Amino acid sequence: MKCTLLIASVATAITVAKAIPFLGGVNTAGYDFSVYTDGSFEGPGTDPPSWQYQHFADEGVNIFRIPFAWQLMTPTVGSSIDEGFFQRYDATVQSALSASTSPYVILDLHNYARFNNAIVGQGGPANEDLASLWSQIAQRYADNEKIIFGIMNEPHDLNSVPDWVDTVQVVVNAIREAGATSQYILIPGSSWSSAAALPTEAGPLLVDVEDPASEDKSLLIFDVHKYLDSDNSGTHDDCVTNNIDTFQALVDFLKQNGNRQALLSESGGGNTDSCKQLFKEQLAFIKENSDTLVGFTAWSAGAFDSTYILTLTPNDDGTDQPLWTEAVVPNLPDA
Repeated sequence: MKCTLLIASVATAITVAKAIPFLGGVNTAGYDFSVYTDGSFEGPGTDPPSWQYQHFADEGVNIFRIPFAWQLMTPTVGSSIDEGFFQRYDATVQSALSASTSPYVILDLHNYARFNNAIVGQGGPANEDLASLWSQIAQRYADNEKIIFGIMNEPHDLNSVPDWVDTVQVVVNAIREAGATSQYILIPGSSWSSAAALPTEAGPLLVDVEDPASEDKSLLIFDVHKYLDSDNSGTHDDCVTNNIDTFQALVDFLKQNGNRQALLSESGGGNTDSCKQLFKEQLAFIKENSDTLVGFTAWSAGAFDSTYILTLTPNDDGTDQPLWTEAVVPNLPDA
């Protein structure tokens, strides 16, 4: 089997993972403008303002998530990285890495398990095509332990969850074979990376994904999302739940399956009283359970302007959005 051979070929590069610190931070969107939920894309993307990284680091942020479109990184399936785009993207990554808290940076492929409306490994690009993309990226960041590979944003409406888990395994193997053996990898489930669905949908299968670089799988972290509005879509500015019941169920599942860990890489709300309270409560629960829920990146700052319903982008005068100040800052790592 190809997966088995890949695992064997890098089995000597086992890493003893050190405990991950509690991580609190923010998405900086822009290179994902405009990726649609069917994996199609148009436009050049927008560079997130580089000054934001030090701005947020000054407040205690120690992780950033930087989304990008597959079509920008490799314009055709299976092709080499576009060097012009990579220079733009890497300049942003370096701005984040150089912030004063020495933060982790998630490289987030924001394509919904698709390329131009075709699901990876399920009638669309082959698993090896996605693996090729990540292999090329991993080679370029193999020496930086602060990089986290976010292999896919929000897989949804999959034809087969088991087939998606096979895709994840192929990508993990490719990243390790490329020499990136010390970095964390975020592995996503189904149903838009749903924190609520993980314990019963993809989670029971994803726990069996092997890591050639960590026998205890401690470098593989589950990638989950959860919003707080009425339909969990992140499209309304009012919040109706703190999601503590969802995250408690997730904690229980992870502890029962080898004391595994998850990171909430997307969650947020509007600058409203309901979200200030409920989002604060949600993040407090995550921080209280940091042995299992290792952190969060709130959605979203970066190239969003102040009219975006879930904006966390600082104002032109340098002041922060109320939701950031009242809900996020109190739950950052050193708060």
